[in-house]
Amino acid sequence: MSDTPPSPPVPSPRQTLSYLTRLFEAYGLEAKSKLGQNFLIDLNLLELIVRTAELDKTDAVLEVGTGTGSLTAKLADAAGAVVTVEIDRTLQPVAKEVVGERPNVRFVFGDALAKKNELNPDMLTAWDEAAAAAGCARRKLVANLPYVIATPLISNLLIAGTALERMVVMVQWEIAERMRAQPSTKDYNALSVLVQSVADVEVVRKVGPSNFHPRPKVDSAIVLIKPNAEKRAKVGDVTKFRTFLRDLYVHRRKNLRQALVGWPSGRREKADVDAKLAELGIDGTVRSEALDLEQHLRLSAAFG
Repeated sequence: MSDTPPSPPVPSPRQTLSYLTRLFEAYGLEAKSKLGQNFLIDLNLLELIVRTAELDKTDAVLEVGTGTGSLTAKLADAAGAVVTVEIDRTLQPVAKEVVGERPNVRFVFGDALAKKNELNPDMLTAWDEAAAAAGCARRKLVANLPYVIATPLISNLLIAGTALERMVVMVQWEIAERMRAQPSTKDYNALSVLVQSVADVEVVRKVGPSNFHPRPKVDSAIVLIKPNAEKRAKVGDVTKFRTFLRDLYVHRRKNLRQALVGWPSGRREKADVDAKLAELGIDGTVRSEALDLEQHLRLSAAFG
C-alpha cells in the first residue's frame, strides 16, 4: 500500500459537504472551534452574500476569514480587488488551491485585529494598496465572519476612518439581533446603539446550522450594514462615543443614575448627575436600555 497522501480534489464551484470533507482529508486538516471556524456549504447562500454585496470592478473588498477560499473566488470574479485575511496558516495551501492564480486577490495571513479595539495595520495597508492598484473607488467588507471576532471587527471598522460603502457579513443570530434591536428589548445594548447611530442595518436571511460544516450550535444570519454619513455626523467623535457606551453598559442592571454616579473612570457627585439629567429631561430611574439613540447621544455630550 502506498504512503503517498491523496491528491487534493479539483477545485469545485460548489463547496458541498462531500467536497469539503475530501479537501480536508487531502490536506490532513480539521476545523478549529477555538477560531470560530464553520464553513458554509450552501452554494445558494454564497451567491446571496455576493448578490447582496452588489459588486463591480470599482469595488475593493475585504474578506475576513478566507477559510478554504470558496467565497474568495466568487468575490474575485465580481470585484476589482479582494484582500482576504486568514489567521489559520494551515488553510493557506487549501485557499490558494481553490482560488487559483488571480491577480486581483491578495492573501494576508494573520489576525484581523491587532488587539480588541484595534485593526491589524498590515491588513489595512494591503487593502489600501490593492484598491489603489486596481483603481477601486469603493470599499466593502464581505465575509462569513469567524464568530469570535464578529463584534470587535464590525465595531472597529465602523469607527475607523475607512469610507466603507457597505458590510455584508455572516454572523451569529444573536449578534444580528443585537445590531438591529430596539430600545427596551432584551437584545438592546451598547452594540445596538453604536451600530444604529452610524449605519443602517438589515437582516437579509436567517441561516440554520445545517448550512455549515461543522454545524454550529446556534443559528446565523446574513446582515447588510450600510454606513450612514448623516447619522455619523450627528455622533461627532465616534471613538469617544463608543467608549462612553462601553462604560455606560458595564453594569446594565443598574439604573441610569447609579451607572453615571459609579462611572468606571471615576465617580461623579450625585447632585451633579441629577442636575444634568433634569436639564436633559431624562429620567434617572430608568435603565440605559430604555433610552433611544437620540437620548444616548445627548447623554454622551453631557457626560462623555
